[in-house]
Amino acid sequence: MGIFRKKKNATAGRLDPEKLPRHIAIIMDGNGRWAQKRGLPRTAGHAAGAETFRTIATYCRDIGIQYLSVYAFSTENWKRPADEVAAIMGLLERFLREALETMEKDRVKVRFFGDVSVLSDRMQELIAETAEISSHYDGVQVNMCVNYGGRDEILRAARSYARDYAADGRALDDKTFERYLYSAGVPDPDLIIRPSGEQRLSNFLLWQAAYAELYFTDVYWPDFTTQELDRAIIAFQHRKRRFGGV
Repeated sequence: MGIFRKKKNATAGRLDPEKLPRHIAIIMDGNGRWAQKRGLPRTAGHAAGAETFRTIATYCRDIGIQYLSVYAFSTENWKRPADEVAAIMGLLERFLREALETMEKDRVKVRFFGDVSVLSDRMQELIAETAEISSHYDGVQVNMCVNYGGRDEILRAARSYARDYAADGRALDDKTFERYLYSAGVPDPDLIIRPSGEQRLSNFLLWQAAYAELYFTDVYWPDFTTQELDRAIIAFQHRKRRFGGV
């Protein structure tokens, strides 16, 4: 089975294809609670959430979204039980293996945001191979945030800039600083979606989210459908984005 599913749902009638967000970011939240409500282990929720990701990624590609960023594993998620961490890493490895098998057909570019140096050697090899092969494609770009934290990203960027400044005195502005972020070269998200009822960013894309539209829903991530995504996009399309203007 490839990482992308066949398109199952037509675009909702009210969704304006001319006003799609260029970049959607999603905090894939609620997997554990979804499982617990059903008397299942939390790991079952992560497996169900992985299937939802496949469906949503496919739909984003099919309707013309250019960038999709997903919060797969945060720098704080290491605090979770060891079996849950192992299950998430196992699902990520499965995703990478399937991506490599279907990449030529799907033509999807995959990038990774976060410090992957702490992952297993095999995971790092899969990540590097996936990123290198997919860099030649020009379809939708999926940004997988793995061992990622917004504050950590900003601190790492600041340290890197400080080293360069010490070497050549390079002046700092927004555009210069952005080149030191994991997301260098990727436009900021237009729309950030968080399912599960929580209404916070939880250290996700803090720099990049400065002018993103936020959308929250009580639906747990495993139950998040393409219709739910349509609702989020339609809400985005009805908002006025002034970027500090009038």
